[in-house]
Amino acid sequence: MKKMIFAVITTVLATTAMAQNNDFNYSVDRFADIEVLRYQVPGFEDLSLKQKELVYYLTEAALNGRDILFDQNGKYNLMVRQTLEDIYRNFKGDKNSKDYQAFLKYLKQVWFGNGIHHHYSMDKFTPEFSKDFFDKQFNALPDAKKRADDKKILDRVIFDPTFMAKRVNQADGEDLILTSACNMYEGVTQQEVEDFYNNLKDTTDLTPISWGLNCKVVKKNGRIVEEPYKVGGLYSKAIEKIVYWLQKAATVAENDGQRAYINELIKFYQTGSLKTFDDYSILWAEETKSQVDFINGFIESYGDPLGMTGSWEGMVNFKDMAASRRSKLISENAQYFESNSPVDNRFKKKNVKGVSAKVITAAILAGDSYPSTPIGINLPNSNWIRAQHGSKSVSIDNITDAYNKVAAGTGFNEEFAYSNVEVELMKKYLDLADALHTDLHECLGHASGQLLPGVDQDALKAHGSTLEEARADLFALYYLADPKLIELGIFTDKDTYKAEYYKYIMNGLMTQLTRIEPGKDIEEAHMRNRKLISEWCYQKGLKDNVIEYVKRNGKTYIRVNDYLKLRDLFGELLAEIQRIKSEGDYEAGRQLVETYGVKVDPTIHQEVLKRYEGLNIAPYKGFVNPIYTPVYDKNGKLTDVKISYTEGYIDQMLRYGQDYSPLTH
Repeated sequence: MKKMIFAVITTVLATTAMAQNNDFNYSVDRFADIEVLRYQVPGFEDLSLKQKELVYYLTEAALNGRDILFDQNGKYNLMVRQTLEDIYRNFKGDKNSKDYQAFLKYLKQVWFGNGIHHHYSMDKFTPEFSKDFFDKQFNALPDAKKRADDKKILDRVIFDPTFMAKRVNQADGEDLILTSACNMYEGVTQQEVEDFYNNLKDTTDLTPISWGLNCKVVKKNGRIVEEPYKVGGLYSKAIEKIVYWLQKAATVAENDGQRAYINELIKFYQTGSLKTFDDYSILWAEETKSQVDFINGFIESYGDPLGMTGSWEGMVNFKDMAASRRSKLISENAQYFESNSPVDNRFKKKNVKGVSAKVITAAILAGDSYPSTPIGINLPNSNWIRAQHGSKSVSIDNITDAYNKVAAGTGFNEEFAYSNVEVELMKKYLDLADALHTDLHECLGHASGQLLPGVDQDALKAHGSTLEEARADLFALYYLADPKLIELGIFTDKDTYKAEYYKYIMNGLMTQLTRIEPGKDIEEAHMRNRKLISEWCYQKGLKDNVIEYVKRNGKTYIRVNDYLKLRDLFGELLAEIQRIKSEGDYEAGRQLVETYGVKVDPTIHQEVLKRYEGLNIAPYKGFVNPIYTPVYDKNGKLTDVKISYTEGYIDQMLRYGQDYSPLTH
C-alpha cells in the first residue's frame, strides 16, 4: 500500500504566511524538464540544543542511505554515477562545447532521478553527447585501464536505448518484472514471484507482515529466495552507517517513547525481521508527543512493478505548532468522516483509532524523497496496523511554500482555465483548498475503510498503487464540499471547494499531460489516479453535462457546469473503489484503471504541450538540502548546530557522492 501524495504544482497558488526572508533565492538550477529549488527551515533556530542535536544525527542517518536507492533503481546506477562524477572532476577540455554541455545535462538528470531513469515517467534518459566524447573522457581517467570491464557495461547501459529501457513497467498483459529495469528482482518472472509469495502467505493471519518489503527476490540453483536488506545482508555497509547515527540519535531522544521506536528501528535494520518492522511501526504511530520526527527505511513501493518492495527513503522534520490547528481539527473528527462517507457500511471502520495529523517543517530530504519530494505523508502502510493502532498524517508546509513561491506569476491558470471566473476562483481559494485536499487525502483518505476478513492487502497487484491513491483523492474531494468543514471553522466560504474541484478536473483531463511524451500512455500511479477520476466523472456525467470540453479561439478548455453533481460522482466512484479494495476485486480494479486511467487523446495532448511550451515552465521540481554544521567547544562537547543555505545543486551532489557513498567507497 502507498500513502504518499507527490506534489503536482501546475497551478498558481497563493503564497503562505510563513515568516521568511522575502529575499530568499528559491531557484537553484534549471535543466531538461527540471527546476531545482531550495527550501527554508523556519523554526530550526528555535529548537532546543538537544532537539538540534537530534535533528543533526537523524540527518546523517538519512543521508547515508542514498546509495541504497540508486542501486534499487538499477543494478548499474552506482557505476554510472561514479563514472560520470569522475569524468566531471577530471575534465580538462572545452566546457562550452556541445558535447560537454550535453554531458552535464545528463549527469544532472542521473542525480535527480537517482539513476539512469526519469523519476516520474520511468523512461531511460537519452544522452545527447556523442559516444566518441564519452570514450575519450573515460580513457582519460587515471584508472581507466582497471575499469575496462566497466566500460563495456557502461556503453550498453548509457547508449543502447533498448537495454533497461523502463525502470518500472506497468503495461497491462506484460511480464512486469522481466520488462522493468529496477534492481529488486533477478532471474525470476512475475508469475514465479507471485506464486512464491502466495505460498508463503497465510490468509487467516489478521496481522500479516509486509511481504517482500525489505528484500531482493532472486533465483539461486533453481530455487527462489529472498535476499534481505540488513546488517550483514544486502546494503550492509550503508545500513551500518544508518544504524550508527540512529544509535547516537537514541541518546538524545525527546522522550522514552521516541527512544523506544528508534531502538526498534535499529533492531529491524540489524535483523531484517519484518515482524520487528511492524513492532517499530506501531511504536512510531502511537508516539505523538515529540516535536522532532523522521522517516527512515524501506517505505513506499512505487519503485517495484508488483508494489511490494519498499524503496529506501529518509526525511527528518519537526512539528509546526501554530500551523497544525487545521490538521488537528480534521483528525479529531475522523469518526464523523468515516461514518458519513458514501461507501457501503461493510467497508467502514466502526471505531477509527489513533489518527494523528500535523503540519511539519522538513529539515532534510533523502532517498526516495530527494530531490523530488512529497507534500504530504500518511504512514504506516500496513492496513492492520492502521486499523488497530492508528497512523500519522503530515502536510509539509515549507516544501509547499517553496513550490508556491516559484509558481506565482507563471501565467499557467490564465492559459488553461476556462475563464476569468475560474482564474479568480483559484486565486482566491486554491491555497486553502489545496492544503485541505492534502490534509484530507493523507489524514483521512488513506486511513479510511477496511479490508474484509481474509482479503490479501496485495490482491490488486500492479494496479493497487493507482487505486489506493484514487481512493484517498476521492475521499478528500468528496469531503471538501461537506458543510462540516465550515462548521469546524476550517474555512468560511462555501465556494472554497470549487477551486480544488476545477483544478483537479482540469489537471486530470488536460494539464498533467505536460508530463507525458507524445505517443505514450500514462503509467505513473498518481497520474493514472487523476486521469481515472477525471475521465470517469466526465464520461458518467455526460448525460447531465456535468463537465464539458469547450473550444474557443482554437483552444480547448474544461468547464465544470455542476459542482454539486460532480461531488455526487466523486462519492459514487469512491464507493466502488472502496468496494474493490475491501473485497480484493482485482479484475474490476484492472478494468477501471485500464479503461479510464491510461490512454491519452493525442489531439488534446499535442495542443496542451504546445500551449505549455510557450509558458517556459519546468514541469518537474525538486530540491537541494540545507547544510547542518555541528559546533563543538574545545572539549569536544556539541554547543550548537548551524544551518545554511549556500550550497548549489552540483556542489551538493558531488559532496554527497564523496561523503555519503558507503556502497561505492
